[in-house]
Amino acid sequence: MKGNKKHLALFFIIIATISVAVGFSDGLFGNYFKEVYGVDGYGRGLIEFPRELPGIITLFLVGAIAFLGNIRIAILAQAFAATGLFVLGFFIPSYNYMLVFLFITSMGFHLYMPLRDSIGMALAEEDKVGKRMGQYAGMRFGFLTVSSIVVYLLFKFDIFSFESNVRWSFVIAGIFYVAAMLLFYKLSRDVGKVEIKRKKFRVVFKKEYKFYYLLAVVFGVQKQVMIVFGPWVLIETLSQEVDTIILLGIIASFIGMFFMIQLGKWIDRFGVKKLLFVDALSFIGVYLCYGLLCMAFANGNLLTYGFPVIITAGLFVLDRLSAQMGVVRVVYLKSIILSEEDLTPTLSTGMGLDHIVSIIVGVSGGVIWVTLGSQYIFFIVAALSLINLFVAIKVKEPNKALAAKAAQSVKSETEE
Repeated sequence: MKGNKKHLALFFIIIATISVAVGFSDGLFGNYFKEVYGVDGYGRGLIEFPRELPGIITLFLVGAIAFLGNIRIAILAQAFAATGLFVLGFFIPSYNYMLVFLFITSMGFHLYMPLRDSIGMALAEEDKVGKRMGQYAGMRFGFLTVSSIVVYLLFKFDIFSFESNVRWSFVIAGIFYVAAMLLFYKLSRDVGKVEIKRKKFRVVFKKEYKFYYLLAVVFGVQKQVMIVFGPWVLIETLSQEVDTIILLGIIASFIGMFFMIQLGKWIDRFGVKKLLFVDALSFIGVYLCYGLLCMAFANGNLLTYGFPVIITAGLFVLDRLSAQMGVVRVVYLKSIILSEEDLTPTLSTGMGLDHIVSIIVGVSGGVIWVTLGSQYIFFIVAALSLINLFVAIKVKEPNKALAAKAAQSVKSETEE
């Protein structure tokens, strides 16, 4: 059966629950690695191998267990995320074992990523896909903002600390992931499995989706810099602590809550092609500025306190907002999809390519940071972001009739 308002409401609740879990965990890992394990810039880059490897494995795993249906796989994903976080919360494992449970947590997070978009589009009305995708993202940002404010206050007033016997932020995140499991179970009973209509392993790599794959690869580079090296400028170069990083995450989430809702409307109003231009220019501008700032810090031309810190913090926020433009790429793929069977595996293929690049960038970026200087990481990524501009020029605005047909076929995935 097709998704209705009841099913949409339940999915919004699920989004809110997972967003709280993310707010209590994801943005804290940089400081966790630094404060608990004393990781430096090179080590921070190496950690990205076990953290990003699940993104590659997911490419094959989603296809291998497709017979379960998207929602049941999403339940499994929440179980992985909760398990890893409970261990990291209740125990301080050795460095190597920490990487194992970080891998498990990351497996859950990455397994859910392509399913989130696929389930969301399957439940959306065919003439409101852009609007719904914007609303989903707005909901994520809204609850991420609230949870981040709570976490900020808890760390600011030393109620939570990475030096305590229990990392309560990770434990609470695990509890919310368990709650998401239960809500997904309810959704599976109400709406069916949102079935992918294929019974065997299948990886989709078609020439018709070449621009989507190219965008996914470049985003893998941009995302890794946004997650790892942007915050690391604040943590290592500017000596900012966990409460500052959380506060900046709150600001980004608060702005994003409104920005993403508006972005969904812009997609429906102005079309994918124009928004791809905005996506490209935003990344180019942010990373050029990051590189110039890092060069100035390294040369001693800027102080590492005061106003330069505020400017760097502003770039951190802009970078987070730029990364959320990924919804444009998802809607672009949906509008050119040839078959509903292609949607989830193509999203998984894109994520797999994204994460192969992410691992390479994480390790090589750490080497560049300690040998050449942090500014070169950002200059290289700004140059690579020109590929986004090339794609924006080359792609055609998706045909409205094709988009409507694709939306209808995606919707037909939702069954009893």
